[in-house]
Amino acid sequence: MTNILVKTGLAALVALSGLTATASTAAAGGPEFRVFVQHGWDHRDRDHRRDRWERPRRDRGGRCDPWLAEEKASRMGLRRARVVDVDRRTVTVVGRDRHGRDRIVFANDRGCPVIRR
Repeated sequence: MTNILVKTGLAALVALSGLTATASTAAAGGPEFRVFVQHGWDHRDRDHRRDRWERPRRDRGGRCDPWLAEEKASRMGLRRARVVDVDRRTVTVVGRDRHGRDRIVFANDRGCPVIRR
């Protein structure tokens, strides 16, 4: 009877020591790096205190404005750029470059992305 109790106690001791060994290695997940900022500048205050050298963006709307398409086309090297067609999906700008007449088609979306040149 004592032999069975000794073996049971020894088995329980081995099981508990194995359980604590696995828990300590599982808890040591690796090095962590965290940065906590408690006081200071809040990004939500930026809209209320706009810096004086920062101009407000004019292309905040959901569409490509014709003046923005003309500006972008002239920055891309098109001289005498003018808008000739605006529809639901595209804004077409024509003008002249080094090789003659050229056109640029912009998507009618924010920022006027170029579709084709």
